[in-house]
Amino acid sequence: MGSSGKGGKEEVIQAWYMDDSDEDQRLPHHRNPKEFVSFEKLDELGVLSWRLDADNYETDPELKKIREARGYSYMDFCEVCPEKLPNYEEKIKNFYEEHLHTDEEIRYCVAGSGYFDVRDREESWIRIWVKKGALIVLPAGIYHRFTLDSDNYIKAMRLFVGDPVWTPFNRPHDHLPARKQYVETFVQKEGAGQAVDAAA
Repeated sequence: MGSSGKGGKEEVIQAWYMDDSDEDQRLPHHRNPKEFVSFEKLDELGVLSWRLDADNYETDPELKKIREARGYSYMDFCEVCPEKLPNYEEKIKNFYEEHLHTDEEIRYCVAGSGYFDVRDREESWIRIWVKKGALIVLPAGIYHRFTLDSDNYIKAMRLFVGDPVWTPFNRPHDHLPARKQYVETFVQKEGAGQAVDAAA
């Protein structure tokens, strides 16, 4: 499911459980000992990923196939670094606020690297490190956040179905249909015995 594409995906995407430290958000924040997370576990949370040829994104047949199959008609680029992003410090703080979107968030890292953090079913943070060649899809309704790593640079292709809507809904927004749908599809799916508070 979703995790197809070229081999060696672990070279451009890694995931692990985060510690609770308040140190710089751009540090790896591994637990001690380190606890890595499999692509299968990410799939279970609705997070899809591929490894693509970032040097040839304009002509890559694999990217074309994914875009056609998933209906990604809109595309632009975003560079996140102190030199290129206006109001950089403020934007980085905003990206790192826990939030959700009512549509998928699709990012293809064509240069640099960064971290997407998502919640697992027990509300623990999983840090997903994307590097050049990584395409990641976060499902609508998943609580997440983004930060650069210590290299302070990423260039990402943003893909979207139809017209782009970038509205973040900071937590809590559990009443939104996208959140309720996410909880039903991915949180309650195998956790039937777990209480999930969808009324915050």
